[in-house]
Amino acid sequence: MDANGGTAAPRRISAFDTTLRDGEQAPGNAMTADQKLEVALAFQSLGVDVIETG
Repeated sequence: MDANGGTAAPRRISAFDTTLRDGEQAPGNAMTADQKLEVALAFQSLGVDVIETG
């Protein structure tokens, strides 16, 4: 319930993560395709609806 006695709209949290895009720009941080998929699936399980890849 909100302060007025009505039902509050669900909060939406936005997170912007560029791990799969910029993460490999740093020397020594290359990921395999399987590792990238693991990260993407972890984001999906958290409810992330947009993943920026490179």
